[in-house]
Amino acid sequence: MSQQLITLSDRISYLTPVGPTDRPILMSVTGERHTLMIDGGNSKAHADLFLEKLKTEGKTLPTMAMVTHWHWDHIFGLAALSIPTIASYDTKKAMEELVNFKWDDQSIDERVATGVEIQFCADAIREEFKENRDIQVVMPSILFEDELTIDLGGVTCLLKQVGSDHAKDSTVVYVKEEKLLFLGDVTAPLMYAPIWHYTAEETLKLLDHIDQFDAETYVISHYKLISKAEYVQESTLLRKAASLVNKQNGDLDQMKRDLTDFCGRPLEENEEETLMYFANGAAAKT
Repeated sequence: MSQQLITLSDRISYLTPVGPTDRPILMSVTGERHTLMIDGGNSKAHADLFLEKLKTEGKTLPTMAMVTHWHWDHIFGLAALSIPTIASYDTKKAMEELVNFKWDDQSIDERVATGVEIQFCADAIREEFKENRDIQVVMPSILFEDELTIDLGGVTCLLKQVGSDHAKDSTVVYVKEEKLLFLGDVTAPLMYAPIWHYTAEETLKLLDHIDQFDAETYVISHYKLISKAEYVQESTLLRKAASLVNKQNGDLDQMKRDLTDFCGRPLEENEEETLMYFANGAAAKT
């Protein structure tokens, strides 16, 4: 589990993600007065590693933190922090549902069986925490509705709640001076469902929100930083898939044929997967 601290600029550093334990990217944005930590991490160990690497590299430690949405891998690390934490009202409300949960194997398995938890997350929690399940859900101390602007001192961060299929409370962070947009997990499908899926309505609404930001770099939490050109390629696929699922009433085979004609080549694996998620979303409505 080798994670690297990457220095993007004199203002921004980030810790690379990990797949098996579902550790997302953690990022720090430093201004003249404050440093904002974006997301809390999936455990105390995750958050502690980020802080230790910042310290070792001589970086400014965070004076405040925010969380992009309520999922465990973005909030369980808050227990390691002793700084104010920011979240939307909707995120706090969703986090409150987790406070009284128990995290032993039996309790997790029961929640998976009833659909409250999903197997993907259950497996990652076991991998991250092993037998030491001292998990505390720490509530945010600063709440906002819709959006919040933070002046770190020469650096401006706009926190905007945009929603998404993945999580209705999803918030993105736009670092104006860096033209960087931290997307978190907003472009991922809804996972807390019998079948993972996208819906055309939510996807198109989300993409319209994202297009309002003048960004050159985009951060996808469980992937990497991507360029404007790479984001445009991804958003074009999502928009096309959203239009096809409506046009073909969720008929996956016809959607694949249409997208193949549109691309003028055989479909790549990620394109077929995206179409499947949209078809799943159409099926879930029926």
